Amino acid sequence: MTPPVTETELTLPGGRRLHVHDTGGPARLTVFWHHGTPNTGAPPGPLLPLSRELGVRWVSFDRPGYGTSTPVPGRRVGDVAECVTAVADALGIGRFALMGHSGGSSHALACAALLPGRVVAVASLAAVAPFGAEGLDWFGGMAAASAASLRAATEGRAAKEKHEAAAEFDPDVFTAADLAALRGSWSWLNEVVRAALADGPGGLIDDDLAYVRPWGCDPAGITAPVLLLHGEEDRMIPASHSAWLAGRCPDAEYRPLPGEGHLSVLHHAADALRWLARHGEAM
Repeated sequence: MTPPVTETELTLPGGRRLHVHDTGGPARLTVFWHHGTPNTGAPPGPLLPLSRELGVRWVSFDRPGYGTSTPVPGRRVGDVAECVTAVADALGIGRFALMGHSGGSSHALACAALLPGRVVAVASLAAVAPFGAEGLDWFGGMAAASAASLRAATEGRAAKEKHEAAAEFDPDVFTAADLAALRGSWSWLNEVVRAALADGPGGLIDDDLAYVRPWGCDPAGITAPVLLLHGEEDRMIPASHSAWLAGRCPDAEYRPLPGEGHLSVLHHAADALRWLARHGEAM
């Protein structure tokens, strides 16, 4: 039996809204899920049965520009900490862990850097490193379509909007293992992608523009333990991004995963959740 998910609208100072997802308590550990691009913030369906066994409560939200969450043009990756703080405070949650996939991992790491007193641990799957990270060939190893999409973002909103209007899906960004994951245990991703794009690519565009701006924080400021998982065959965001982050975060464990791509890395998300649960026991 999987825990039910409650969805609510949270009004933030200034009147903007966040669409919040919550599996509810009581729980041994609350984990904030940070979704990828383009996804909505629904907690990761394939992990819900395990979360019940581990006593994990999932809380998450659609980032600004997705679903009914109010867009915030010009947002930075680090701005997510304000959203997490507002949701945690509204729900009476003091300390919590973080998990993210792809660009959601970048948001999770930035949140940890900015909220050191509240974050107990971070699990990152296929993270995007800060743009311009010293010593990292940021575009190196990306599939052509992935690099073109993010290069368009470096040219500004108009160029990114033009790119998205003409872009077509290029299967070369995914490995055979990725496509198998989409057809199998992580077919749930198809649902959250469709929901994220239902009203157009606005959320995706804001995300990609944020990835090529400064985060507004430094991963070196993370005090919580960090687990970084990345598929060695990832063509969308190469594993060199997580390797760089592992060298930057003070307390990081990096696990490169042979044979895994950008989506199939999620086959290891259950191990990451167990890792978070073990760290949560020390709260």
